[in-house]
Amino acid sequence: MREQTVQGTGGIGKSTPRQCLTAGPARMWKPRLRSWAAMILAAGLGWEAAAQSPTNQTDSLSASGGGYFGDWFARVTKIQSEQPHWIAPITTVTPRLEEELRYDQSWETTSSGTRLTSFGGGKGLELIPAENVEVILGVPAWQSRNKGDEVDGFADESFLVKYRLASANEESGNYIATAFLGLQAPTGSKDNTTDHYTVTPTLAGGKGWGNFDIQSTFGAGFPDNGTAPAGAGTPLQFNTSLQYRILKVLWPDVDVNYTYWPNGEHADKNQVFLTPSFILGRLPIRERVGLTIGIGYQVALTDKPTYNHNFILSARVPF
Repeated sequence: MREQTVQGTGGIGKSTPRQCLTAGPARMWKPRLRSWAAMILAAGLGWEAAAQSPTNQTDSLSASGGGYFGDWFARVTKIQSEQPHWIAPITTVTPRLEEELRYDQSWETTSSGTRLTSFGGGKGLELIPAENVEVILGVPAWQSRNKGDEVDGFADESFLVKYRLASANEESGNYIATAFLGLQAPTGSKDNTTDHYTVTPTLAGGKGWGNFDIQSTFGAGFPDNGTAPAGAGTPLQFNTSLQYRILKVLWPDVDVNYTYWPNGEHADKNQVFLTPSFILGRLPIRERVGLTIGIGYQVALTDKPTYNHNFILSARVPF
């Protein structure tokens, strides 16, 4: 069986050599680092004032210019104002409709003991092109292992469409229900592909109470080889995120990811992962553009998982 990163509703390039910094450049970087730290702190302190400004405030990015593309940002602002304003978790796909660029990177240990680094994590561009609809255009992750360049390469391409079934913002009920339809295409390199198209329908929902919220998804993967005994089968995936907001911008989060295989090469097996994480955001950058950064550490709670000890870094630029 080829070693691969497990990708699905759970969210879950060859790296360039690091360059050593001499003592001189290090001294030059110190004042810059202090300046960046001060900027981040100022952005965090200024979040409360930004959050209290009208959600439909007109700026140069959202100003209506007429027509479909001219009204894009004004339309997105209206659509997002009708749903809760939680942060997307690290490993559970949020039922919220998001518009952002996202890059994830993970360092995990596979079942054979190989250290695998995934650059990009299959994330990419998330857009809200119409009322209640989000489209995610994934960028194939580059997967690198610690046992030779010949097995490194791009993973499969993925796409996801969300349709929001019902929602209410914090003032009107603080809940959301959404349907997903995911597609994974076998575009990856020889050692990084499943060799099959896979469709994953999913139902997702969430409910909030003050600063606390729960977000959950339940889906099943259907590869084009069906329930072949040596194939991936049709895994059932259940993911839940427990989240709490502190000081407006800090979101401690615990994700539980459960997978059960009723058939295929892992028939009658299951695995459970626990992912504690911290997410900082949304920090305002300019007008409607922001920054969200999260880190998480995923560990297996069951025997013989497909991977384990997975450190995840997630960076998003919502707009």
